[in-house]
Amino acid sequence: MSAEEAVRAVLADGSVVTVRPLATGDLAELERLHGTLSPEDRYFRFFGAPSDSAVARLLRRLVEPDGAHVLALGVFTGEHLIGVGHFEVLMPEVAEVAFLVEHAKHARGVATLLLEHLVAAARRRGVRAFIAEVLAENSAMLRVLRDSGLRYDAHLDGPSYQVKVVLDSGEPYHARISDRERIADVASLRRVLCPKSVVVVGASRRASAVGNAVLRNVIHSGYTGAIYAVNRHGGDIHGLAAFRSVSDLPEAPEMAVVCVPAEGIPDVAEECGRLGVCALVVVATGITGHPAFVDGLLAAVRRWGMRLVGPNCLGVVNSDPAVRLDATFSAAGLPAGEVGIATQSGGVGIALLERLADVGLGVSTLVSTGDKYDVSGNDLLLWWERDERTRIAVLYLESFGNPRKFAWLARRIGRTKPLIVLRSGASPIAQQAALSHTAAASTPRSTRDALLRQTGAIGVDDLEELAAVFCVLSWQPLPAGPRVAVISNAGGLGVLAADACAQAGLEFSVLQRAEPGLTELLPAEASARNPVDTTATVDAATFCRSVELVLRDPAVDALVVPVLRTAVSNPAPALADTVARARADGFGKPVLVVHAGQRESLSSLTAGDTRLPTFADATLAARALADVTGYSGWLARPRGAVPDLPHIDVAAARGVVAGALDRAPGGGWLEPGEVQELLAAFGLPVVPSTVCTDEAEALTAFNRLGGVVVLKAQAEGLVHKGRAGGVVLAVSTVAELRAGWARLRDSFGTRFRGVVVQPMVEQGRELLVGVLSEPSFGPIVVFGRGGTDTDLIADRSRRLVPLTTRDARDMLHDLRAASRLFGPQAEQPLDADAVVDVLLRTARMAELLPEVAEADLNPLIAAEHGVRIPDARIRLEPGEPEDPFIRRLRV
Repeated sequence: MSAEEAVRAVLADGSVVTVRPLATGDLAELERLHGTLSPEDRYFRFFGAPSDSAVARLLRRLVEPDGAHVLALGVFTGEHLIGVGHFEVLMPEVAEVAFLVEHAKHARGVATLLLEHLVAAARRRGVRAFIAEVLAENSAMLRVLRDSGLRYDAHLDGPSYQVKVVLDSGEPYHARISDRERIADVASLRRVLCPKSVVVVGASRRASAVGNAVLRNVIHSGYTGAIYAVNRHGGDIHGLAAFRSVSDLPEAPEMAVVCVPAEGIPDVAEECGRLGVCALVVVATGITGHPAFVDGLLAAVRRWGMRLVGPNCLGVVNSDPAVRLDATFSAAGLPAGEVGIATQSGGVGIALLERLADVGLGVSTLVSTGDKYDVSGNDLLLWWERDERTRIAVLYLESFGNPRKFAWLARRIGRTKPLIVLRSGASPIAQQAALSHTAAASTPRSTRDALLRQTGAIGVDDLEELAAVFCVLSWQPLPAGPRVAVISNAGGLGVLAADACAQAGLEFSVLQRAEPGLTELLPAEASARNPVDTTATVDAATFCRSVELVLRDPAVDALVVPVLRTAVSNPAPALADTVARARADGFGKPVLVVHAGQRESLSSLTAGDTRLPTFADATLAARALADVTGYSGWLARPRGAVPDLPHIDVAAARGVVAGALDRAPGGGWLEPGEVQELLAAFGLPVVPSTVCTDEAEALTAFNRLGGVVVLKAQAEGLVHKGRAGGVVLAVSTVAELRAGWARLRDSFGTRFRGVVVQPMVEQGRELLVGVLSEPSFGPIVVFGRGGTDTDLIADRSRRLVPLTTRDARDMLHDLRAASRLFGPQAEQPLDADAVVDVLLRTARMAELLPEVAEADLNPLIAAEHGVRIPDARIRLEPGEPEDPFIRRLRV
């Protein structure tokens, strides 16, 4: 939040408030707030208990702040001020902070919300610590500081505590913010998903109208709350007497579903807010292309503190028996189940409801976010995390509004329940379609996929794959590893299934205990090795016994069973009983059946509580198993943490950035000396360099360094020095240095500005570590092959910051060349730990210095006993640190 910006946020009780800087026009409201306080509140809430005359002076200072030195934020419900927080910079990087909260709003998180926003604003201004004098009796304020997640120190000095709060946020602080946001967001979303009453505005008597369908679904779903209808002509609709306007309603419904034409939406929203409606679901389309309509809708939402779903959406569903709400225009009904869905596309939402119903599954909740001006996928992640009825979460997103917060939330929810993301926007055509459909920029595919890998989310590419993963997660245990066995009564089907598993990235088991038993059980012409071919001549009992032997083999983590019905036998019906017996004996492994010839692409075989997903196509089965195996592997890996890295001098790094931007306010590439200082400030192993503008300086540097050196040209417009012939290696004598200088000078002519002299470093593998800033994602760390291989071999991995130790190590093994670089058969041993350390430090630089728009540590020379950075480039752009974890709504 910038100093000029107002944002909406949610308090612990679910109420929506506005947080904004105080201005001169707020003085009367500020004085009113102070005048309502009891003597005890004045004593506690203003540190130092100022006198009334001092209060008057203080109030006026708050609304006439001194630029970057004083900031006062107010929390408003409508135009009513309920809390104030302010800081004043007393010395470099240190500010004093204080709070004032209306007595009736205590214990709702007002002071905590103010603290979070003040911390973000102070960090943008370079403040690294808050100090405060807190009276010993002021237990509430001490609790706010203690529960904030920030590191703080408090010591008693007479009647008061002297408190210092460190503002360098990290994982503990982000976790506390996320916990508070979850409590507040869940309370707020109850008005959307569990409303006590609903009104359909724009209910129509015309059967083909959306407003008619929504009202019909609300009624027929058995909704347990009060239902109202609004139609400007009145009359009877589905047995309800329609009111002519929202203002005519006998009470304020908790939620309104708006189905009126686009031009009428702003007035309806204003009318709903004035009456006291808490949430709007705007189903209507056509508003996005009319800025005036959008502005009117959002103005009403902000003014009256409402939550907003849509516009341009399908609606919302909650199958909880205590709610039973279907406020959509879908014809799929209300299939109750354990799948939570958030989708930007109403059409995808309808397709998912129907696909789930086809396979006997259903939803716990569904929210069609549409243009997602407010309620988004991140909100639903917070809801599902606490919702015991939701066992699997599904997102269809055409764009990410806050990717770093998504990464944090998805990683956390993924530890308790799988998250499936239906990917979109991979091709230019799809990106353009998404842009016109949702007025939101599409996500670059490589970064999106990196985000999914980083969070453990299961990425799928189509509805069939999504339904397949649903079924495997719903009906089968997670595999303990990637080792798969294939057993079939038709050799060709087994080969096709084996090919599909290999292409999906699964590993093939080498059967241990099963092979002798299979050899004894099966005909001589059968194959007892994986993939197992029983032949089509065995009867159903023999085939099922073979499946059981393979299933009990400790070398097998999952089983794919292609079967064919023949005149001799049809083993499919007995497979579920076989798997049920094995599970009863403790062999809980996923089993997927491929039933050649079945008409449905996906069905099931059932025996008691055991249900086996059955596919018509082996490729779909293999993809689904690989997806679930990847998620299981992510769960099994250590979580990792954002480490507290030693030897980082943030003040020195900020000094380099400030100096460079003073020289070039618009940003640009740093000078070589500045690059070296900045990297050294983050403890990165940069090779010492000396910039020399004439030959005499180069000779002096050569004599000082001793040994063998490298000359690197400094020339206008020179980017890739090695490729352009701008590097002279192995200079060991004065004569060689003079010759090298002359060669570089002659090569670059009038562009030549001098050389950088460096000591030669140990030879090793050339790698690349970089930073790029994508508009939708913020800082991205890139790792891959370096040197001359960088552009020739596109073998790279990406992760968003902040980077955990697990993320950094995963980046090494994401590369196609990982086994040759870091595996036991590596061509030369490399210090993987040192490479991981460089990735973590580079990520920390990108996180703490938002001005770093681009960094290129290329090459990073990795050897057996460490790494060195002989060359790097860093480009700056003016920027301010943004806190993606701060509590704020989208509008």
